[in-house]
This record gives sequence, structure tokens and C-alpha cells, in this order.
Amino acid sequence: MRVVTERLPGVRSVALGFLMNAGSAAEHDGEAGISHLLEHMLFRGTSKYGSQEIDELFDAMGAEINAGTDKETTSLYTRVLDVHLEQAFDVMADMIWRPRFGELEAEREVVLEEIAMYEDDPQDRVFDILGRAIFGEHPLGRAVIGTAEVIAAVDREQLAAFHAARYTPDAIVIAAAGSVDHDTLVEMARAAHPQEPSPDGPPGAPPAPAPEFTPRVRFLEKETEQYHVCVGGGGIAREDERRFALRVLEGILGGTSSSRLFQEVRERRGLAYSVFSFSNLYAQTGEVGLYVGTRPENLAEALRVVAGELERCLADPATEQELGRSRENLKGRMVLSLESTGARMGRLGAAVLNDMPILSVDEVIERIDAVTLEQLRELAGELYEPSRLSLAGVGPAEAHFAAAVEPLGAAGR
Repeated sequence: MRVVTERLPGVRSVALGFLMNAGSAAEHDGEAGISHLLEHMLFRGTSKYGSQEIDELFDAMGAEINAGTDKETTSLYTRVLDVHLEQAFDVMADMIWRPRFGELEAEREVVLEEIAMYEDDPQDRVFDILGRAIFGEHPLGRAVIGTAEVIAAVDREQLAAFHAARYTPDAIVIAAAGSVDHDTLVEMARAAHPQEPSPDGPPGAPPAPAPEFTPRVRFLEKETEQYHVCVGGGGIAREDERRFALRVLEGILGGTSSSRLFQEVRERRGLAYSVFSFSNLYAQTGEVGLYVGTRPENLAEALRVVAGELERCLADPATEQELGRSRENLKGRMVLSLESTGARMGRLGAAVLNDMPILSVDEVIERIDAVTLEQLRELAGELYEPSRLSLAGVGPAEAHFAAAVEPLGAAGR
């Protein structure tokens, strides 16, 4: 178990988080969604605290406690006044190491409702459809939320075994930022960690082979007012030094209000309310993509503009002015975000959990400033070549979608 902290003078709060190497990509096919359900079950009582008692304690501290699960990580986090740190840590440590797995039927229904809500939201669905299109049967292509079939069948024994196998000391990082003393937090961790050996649980899923990025087209027919479309493909791993260049390139393509996609699709033509580019970086690979949501009568033109901007990105990824603006935007957003103790805690915890260097602000700025036009050109050619990209859509008519995506070269996929 690792503990990482950053003391910030002049603040009275502490952002505290427990981060675990326990995400959906480590599940077997028959376990799809158990990591997410387990995250929910952490709040359903512990060896010392009841479910309602946990809520009441954090309410009395004027704090909120929350959790999240993604492809590779589960996290439990809060922000409290420094005088409440010890109590908050005690409750959270008990949630992590000694959950009761009580009230399973009630929480099962909550998660099933969440899955139903998610399936009703086409803007959420299209990103997971894109994930399946990009990664195919690779575990990274599965939705984090899981399936109703798996969630409906899970019992307490399976949850307990899954917890014992995943929530192990070497898979956990405790991170804090703010009014915190490192040695004190280390002692809290030592005192709270269970000394008895954990029961043997099932082994985790074996490491998946590298995904094969075969371009695919996936569509979900659903009665919606808009077509929701994603275009994307394989990206880079999180330790890749080109990650700084990728963030700069995203800012130019579709990551800001002055980006090419935003200006061409929304501002100049009024073809969409929401249009943007995105990327996700994982342990050994990643994904890049862009999203646009538009009405049926605008779909063909919107995707024609998108196709044109992708071609433009390959031929001319940035002007000197765009490069400078995107670099400054990235630096500004990074520095401003670090005025939050929560952001600093998350940054520290993620770096240690993923065995990444903890870069100072000056080191990050130096790497952003070092991004060149030639780096953007090489990255664009590798990641945004339209013939390598997959397509995903949600909307009322697949034939209408199929005709509209022709400018993106989808016919052969």
C-alpha cells in the first residue's frame, strides 16, 4: 500500500482519496459490471458503520463522500476540514477494507435503475458503442456499468470474493492534498489496515492481448430527436511522452470553443449544439475520437464538415497561431485546475497508482511548450487517418445514418 500527500499552506481543507487498481477492464466476461456494483456496495455499511450512519457522519462534517469506477480504476474520495480528517479517514478505510455487503437487494435495484437510465440516454450509449467498435471483444470495449444480467445474478459471496481479490494493499494508493501531514496520514493507514490475511478470492482476468484496431461501424436504432455520432480509433498509452502533443492537437481539432470543429460545425453553420474531440489513455493503449449530435436534416452536412476537418487535420494540423493558442489554453487549464485540493489529490494518486512520474507544474509547462508542428503532423497522421477510424451512431434510422457517413469512407467497414 502506498501513501502520497501534498501539503498546501493557507488552506483548511483536505482532499482525501483511496484509489484502487480495480476497473472494468480487469473483469471476466461473466463479471461485467461487478467492479461498479462493488463501488456502490462500499456505501452499504461496514464493520463499524451503518449505511445511514455514513451519510449522517459526512453530513455532520459539512462534506460529501463519493466514488467512481472507470475502465482501470475505482476511487473513493471526499474533501473535509482538517479537523475532521481522522474521522473521515476512519470511515473511508472501513468502507474499503471491511464492507458488510449488506442491503444487496436494495443496491442491486439502484444499479439496475442506473443501467436503465443509461440505456435511455443516447448520448451516453454512443460512447460505449464506439468503444466496442474500436476495441472489438477486447475488455476495454466493454461498458463500465456492466449488464443487467450479471448484476441481477450477483450474490454476497461472489462480491466478497471479488473484493478480497481486488482490494489488496499493493493495488491501493491513499492520496491527500491540503492541510495534511504526511507522517500522520501514514500512521492512520497503518492503524486502519486489516492485519488478518484476506481470504483467497478468484484470480483477476488474465492480461488481455493488445487490441487489434480494425475499423468497424456500429449503429443502435432508437427513436431519438437527434443522431448521436462518434468517430474514433486507437490512441496512445498514458506513459507515451506524446500525450502532451495529443492534448495540444485536441485543443486545435475540437477541444475548445475556438477549435476547428466547434467553429465550423456549430458557430459558422449552426449544425450542432455539441461537437468536440476527446481521448482516453490507458495502461498499454488508448483511444481518440470526436462526437457530434445533430438533427436528421443536418446529419449529412455535419458529417461532411467533420470529414473535411479530419482531412484538413492530416494535411495542415495547425498554424503557428493555433499551436500557440492551444498550448497556452492547455497550460492555463492545468494550472487553474490545481488551485483545487481535489484536483491535486487526484493527480497525485493517479500518478502513483499508475507508476507515472509526479511532474511539477514547471515540468509539465516545459513539455507543453516543447510541442512542435512536426509532432502534431506525425500524431495526426497516425491517429486521425479516416480510413483507420471506426464509427458509432444512435438514431432513428440506420439507412439514413449509413448514407450520411459515406464521406467518412465507411463503405468498406
